[in-house]
Amino acid sequence: MSDMKTKLLKANVCLMAAVSMMCVQPLAAAETPAAKPADAAPKEQAPVQQKKQPTKEELFSDPTIKKISETYGHLVAKGLDNPVIKLNFEAVIQGMRDAKAKKPSPMNEEEYEEAINLIQEYAFQDLAVKNMQEADKYLKENASKPGVKELEAGKLQYMILQEGKGDVVTEELRPTVNYTGKYIDGTVFGSSETSGGPVSLSLKQTIPGFRKGIAGMKVGEKRRLFVHPEMGYGTSGQLLPNSLLIFEVEVTDVKPEPKKPEPKKDATKDGSKDAKKTTDVSDDEDDNDSSGEDELALGDNLFPDELEEECESDDDGDDDFEVEPEEAPKKPSKAVAITEPAKG
Repeated sequence: MSDMKTKLLKANVCLMAAVSMMCVQPLAAAETPAAKPADAAPKEQAPVQQKKQPTKEELFSDPTIKKISETYGHLVAKGLDNPVIKLNFEAVIQGMRDAKAKKPSPMNEEEYEEAINLIQEYAFQDLAVKNMQEADKYLKENASKPGVKELEAGKLQYMILQEGKGDVVTEELRPTVNYTGKYIDGTVFGSSETSGGPVSLSLKQTIPGFRKGIAGMKVGEKRRLFVHPEMGYGTSGQLLPNSLLIFEVEVTDVKPEPKKPEPKKDATKDGSKDAKKTTDVSDDEDDNDSSGEDELALGDNLFPDELEEECESDDDGDDDFEVEPEEAPKKPSKAVAITEPAKG
């Protein structure tokens, strides 16, 4: 069982232990007041009356413990809402009662984990087959709709939403884009907005469907891309297996790919102290030059983990960001993914 399925399993099949870890945050979030619009006119604020903190005796009183227990039950019930396996609610309650009464469990932990792992494996395979069938059907029907053009029959389609007039995107250039990625059902799995704004990326590192889909776009142009799983992530990567991906992309700028710096010579080999000193100064300057850079936190979502790529934030148009490679989890995730999946 891969790490991806193990992690998805833990997320999907959370019972009492998992819920007990989550129950504090949902309650705290529910009490957080919504932020006011930035342009709202300032109003005179009434004196804030601090909520009276309950006493120890009140917290441990029967009515309070009853309310806490019922709320905990609500959180447990939410954990039972599982898309992979429909747990028997009454059996779960019975299991809790039996555990409270010190009765033996019908399965030990090893048997339980083995069964859940197999269920997860079969569910993943079934979902991959189902999504592939839906992708094939969707693209076949979509091809005949007005405005839809095919770049590769049954695999890659696009629709122009807004014409552009600027420079043309090629694989040798580095476009800056706004984008939103969705599944067939409209669920958003990622966007440049959640990543902090327009994203500058190398097309050579993106998935084939995205790379070929935006090639030829002009600055200012908007397109909707329809990417078949075979030109997307397939059953690898962080998204749902074999999902058709729908991207809305706007090109905001195009720049040349930055040249890779030449490797520095090892000045210590010739025994020259002056050369060593020069190298040290150069290294210091490089450190200073990168002092204003930060990692672009994209939730491990834009670049494959076996590649190291530079991203630019378009906040000021000049800052470069490096994304450090990490070991690629293979589980489906809500993180955006438009780059080629890691091999293996």
